[in-house]
Amino acid sequence: MSQRLTCDVVVVGAGMVGAACALYAARAGLDVTVVDRGPVAGGTTGAGEGNLLVSDKAPGPELDLALLSGRLWAELAEEGLGKAVEYEAKGGLVVAASPGTLTGLAELAAGQRAAGVVAVDVPADRLADLEPHLTTGLAGGVHYPQDAQVMPALAAAHLLRASGARLLTGREVTEVLRGPDGAVRGVRTDGGDVHAPAVVNAAGTWGGELAARAGVSLPVLPRRGFVLVTEPLPPRVRHKVYAADYVADVASDSAALQTSPVVEGTAAGPVLIGASRERVGFDRSLSFAALRALAAGATRLFPFLAEVRALRTYAGFRPYLPDHLPAIGPDPRAPGLFHACGHEGAGIGLSTGTGQLIAQTLTGRRTDLDLTPFRPDRFPEEAE
Repeated sequence: MSQRLTCDVVVVGAGMVGAACALYAARAGLDVTVVDRGPVAGGTTGAGEGNLLVSDKAPGPELDLALLSGRLWAELAEEGLGKAVEYEAKGGLVVAASPGTLTGLAELAAGQRAAGVVAVDVPADRLADLEPHLTTGLAGGVHYPQDAQVMPALAAAHLLRASGARLLTGREVTEVLRGPDGAVRGVRTDGGDVHAPAVVNAAGTWGGELAARAGVSLPVLPRRGFVLVTEPLPPRVRHKVYAADYVADVASDSAALQTSPVVEGTAAGPVLIGASRERVGFDRSLSFAALRALAAGATRLFPFLAEVRALRTYAGFRPYLPDHLPAIGPDPRAPGLFHACGHEGAGIGLSTGTGQLIAQTLTGRRTDLDLTPFRPDRFPEEAE
């Protein structure tokens, strides 16, 4: 005897991307269930800084997605969620230490402007107007007013609540159910089956594992990063401030440790210091080399931080795909399976656009962006 479907779509993952998928799918009229083996924001989202950035993206599909997502984040803030999720349209400031680096940054900014980004060149003698405590001797920078920030764990929780979706935490998906015709029929969890004609893989760093449980491959790898958190301070860092070489580190394929200074204040007072990247599997071991490099880079940008205490550090794993683009949309290898993962360190910022694109696809509407660059089946199949 056939079992009745319990909902229209199961979203696997209660992080930021899963929450956004749930919200926009529900707004499109779908009955949504969200399943996660841990708590809300218990994975990459809970270890994130909450960046909503256009500044670190070169012209192309990811920047298009960031611009779409930024507009949607602003709409959510205007709807009344802004205060709850600590949405702050603070803007970003990217600085260059040398004339050569500044030339490269200016070229990037010119391409971004052509794609719709607001990017304002800032000469060296005007940097202090934006950041009075910034170090001297820099060659110049670019100001990005569209960059913003949220508190990621709060954002995921509030978007899930606003979606009205059923939330099943503490349940691990052990199998994606498929019928004789290969079409998805829901998921099997260690707490029972959830039946639906559509499943969204928003499992973040574990998106490859979930894909495998549906019988398809998706080469998601973890890329570890650390963040230093200072004691609460009076407002001294006005923007998200980072060195221009951060953009190159984001795009790098290296597995080795890479660090580039990224500094920003928070509404609560502590300053967040990043960013490091390395591929070490799911190893959560504390890396003193990474922490020393983060502290040194931050004090080069803001010398006053040398006298400030770091209260804690935390690590997270960015869901990395080989071409640095997320997988978004239907998987032709498993009808009814949709992917929304592999955003690396940009998942918070790209979540709203991803959620809207997934909802549009689920309901057969025309998508705001061409999903071809994000196709889940674009990678070569792994040999048996």
